[in-house]
Amino acid sequence: MMNRILVTPRSLTSGGHPALDLLTDAGYEVVLSEAGKLPDEAALIRHMQGCVGWLAGVEPVSEKVISAADTLQVISRNGVGIDNLPINLLRTRDIRVCTADGANASGVAELAIAMMFAALRHIHATSSGIKQGQWPRVQGNEFRGQTLGVIGCGAIGREVARLACALGCRVIGFDPLQPELHLPEERFHYVTLEEIWQQATMITLHCPPPKGRSTLIAAPQLAQMQPGTLVVNTARAGLVDEADMIAALDSGKIKAYATDVFTEEPPQSLTLAAHPQVIATSHIGGFTRESVDRATEMAVANILQVLRGNT
Repeated sequence: MMNRILVTPRSLTSGGHPALDLLTDAGYEVVLSEAGKLPDEAALIRHMQGCVGWLAGVEPVSEKVISAADTLQVISRNGVGIDNLPINLLRTRDIRVCTADGANASGVAELAIAMMFAALRHIHATSSGIKQGQWPRVQGNEFRGQTLGVIGCGAIGREVARLACALGCRVIGFDPLQPELHLPEERFHYVTLEEIWQQATMITLHCPPPKGRSTLIAAPQLAQMQPGTLVVNTARAGLVDEADMIAALDSGKIKAYATDVFTEEPPQSLTLAAHPQVIATSHIGGFTRESVDRATEMAVANILQVLRGNT
């Protein structure tokens, strides 16, 4: 059997990509999972036979899948998150894990900013009302002058901070590493998480789960926030306790919650997604033509580099 490379990101299984031809040209058989869907454990195990490489998306990967991947040498993500992978087992098996660092930063950052504008100006509610024959006029707020808390200042978070500063926001950031963002001191500085909860009028998440737990924002953090705070989550669904967020929305403590990520995708329960103060998108942060091009090209290059032994 020809050495195979499995491709599972929904952005690629739906329509392919020219960069995948580089794998075929190098002598590999490209195997696509079911078009446009996150593969489950059974599908991954079924497709994994004979695969030496895997261009992976955000699908959860169990230890059972890795145990069945007896020829696998490299997993190359078309993004940066790896918390969906059993890293300890992969290290034991000496399977390389590569990421497409920064490839989707612009796309995700722009979606986060767009969600803030939509929430501030009630675009989602106004558009829906007009389509129902109404003429809703809800007074909004301007972006300029808001205090934006950016949690996680890696490639995506720093781009959000840069855009927000350019648009007239005061930006406060939290990141354990405190990378240098080269932003004006009068516009940006680092603070503690508690200061973000207490000072920010908008909060955006661009971080992995906290060490030892998954939830970052629950009732205790929501209680510290200013009345009318906007929360944006384009990172991971588990960072926010959904029940606590719904309670905060119902009480008016939180003005709006905008999320691009769900525990189940698509969500089986619409309790959160259908809430009138929730702006919901279908994990499209990195789903721009430019981001997909960059991420796919980087992911393919990483696979070929590992398989050719150039690491």
